Amino acid sequence: MTQHRPGIGHNSGQDFNGYSARLHQWRRARKALIPNTIPVEVVRMRVRRAAAIGLDYGTYASIRAGTGRDIAALLFSSNALGMIRRAEMEAARAAKIAVVEARRGGLMHAPLPADPVAPLDFAAPAPRFTASWTDLRAELRALLEREKLPADAVLLIGETDFEQSWCAALRAGGYLSGARYFGAAA
Repeated sequence: MTQHRPGIGHNSGQDFNGYSARLHQWRRARKALIPNTIPVEVVRMRVRRAAAIGLDYGTYASIRAGTGRDIAALLFSSNALGMIRRAEMEAARAAKIAVVEARRGGLMHAPLPADPVAPLDFAAPAPRFTASWTDLRAELRALLEREKLPADAVLLIGETDFEQSWCAALRAGGYLSGARYFGAAA
């Protein structure tokens, strides 16, 4: 018996209505539904939001893209606020923070009191250098639970590598240096 070879146009017994075909069709349909660009109105709204919390659009957009949510609060270290050895915030930094349209918090390094200094909405003691990773994470998470803030909606602003580690411990939305956030006022 001779074996017959399929001719041109024959599918050779492959199932084109199987999983891979359905997956391909789904991906094409999804791509057709979702535009590759963000509508101009949305971009304008996000540019205004970035300005309202004192960020440039690029920084705001990258944080928003990474977390999938808006920034609800800014959490400053006392170092970033220029509160070194005194419980007074530098005037230029206080002026910038006063107009921020988000919750504003501070983590005060000892010996500063853990009281909110105007224009901050809330404050807490900063984790100590000697704190274990577990304790550090627990302290920071307790603060956000008390303030009813989701961690990934918080932007940490600090000055040191130790303060930058708080971002990972908290699983915060992002971290900026005080010099970058305050710009010329730093």
